Amino acid sequence: MKFPLVRRHCIALLLLAGLAGASLAQKHAPVILVLGDSLSAEYGLKRGTGWVALMEQRLVSEKILAQVVNASISGDTTSGGRSRLPALLAAHQPAVVVIELGGNDALRGLPLSMTRDNLDAMSRAARAAGARVLLAGMQLPPNYGQAYAREFAAAFAAVAKANQAALVPFMLKGVADAPDPTALFQADRIHPVEAAHPVILNTMWPAVRKLIP
Repeated sequence: MKFPLVRRHCIALLLLAGLAGASLAQKHAPVILVLGDSLSAEYGLKRGTGWVALMEQRLVSEKILAQVVNASISGDTTSGGRSRLPALLAAHQPAVVVIELGGNDALRGLPLSMTRDNLDAMSRAARAAGARVLLAGMQLPPNYGQAYAREFAAAFAAVAKANQAALVPFMLKGVADAPDPTALFQADRIHPVEAAHPVILNTMWPAVRKLIP
């Protein structure tokens, strides 16, 4: 009569061992650190509907063992990201760092040389910490002037090349250049609506996936 109890006890131990093993595996899973601004911080969206949260869901659905740390802050600039990055690298020891910053620099009229220098410094710091780097490039609308817009877009490519980093040339491809882009943006015409974030993920995902160990 004791055998069923022993069997149940063994099953319980096996389940606990399985849970412990899964927990340990997750603990040692490679970390993807996203250092961004409002485009990655779900500004104006329901929690869990931004592209970073959707990326977490895709990792699970494709059975890819990785953790995502979203360290994005609305309104952040490359200077803010540069100052925050060392502590984030030390705390999370990421295998992949996605740098999604620069748009607010342009909105504030900050010098392009400073944006480029900050992107370069962040890329170098992440690589020195052993992480693979992905730059999420941004493009500006025509009202900024064609010359400045070209230089701004080129800055991401130049930094990526100098640091052997991966690059998504335009994070908002398929959103900002859609036939009716206003339909994919919130009333401020700066932040994409929820329906645009699966498009953003589809743009970002191939580059992210290649960097996951």
